[in-house]
Amino acid sequence: MVIPVDFANTTVDKLKEICQDKINTDSKFKPYRTVKFDTLKIYTQPFKNKTQNLIINIDNTGFLNDNKALLKDVDVYNETELSFFNLEAYKQFEKDPVMKWE
Repeated sequence: MVIPVDFANTTVDKLKEICQDKINTDSKFKPYRTVKFDTLKIYTQPFKNKTQNLIINIDNTGFLNDNKALLKDVDVYNETELSFFNLEAYKQFEKDPVMKWE
């Protein structure tokens, strides 16, 4: 999903709020409304290497932990792709990062 934001004036916390609002109001995200999304992480940035994992970047840190930081101050800029996920589920996946289609 593409969400246009002002990188100079939007905080990490505000972006989480915007994403959660989209999940709660857009019908295509209805299956995800029971998930507690709590973490943003840089998936990829323009003109940089992409991860081999199609879901989330586990190759580097890239966590946006400072909720009060402006996006421009945490290296989020035009065409940066982010993952929004549940941190506990991520930690479980990180232990065994195998794609399972069940």
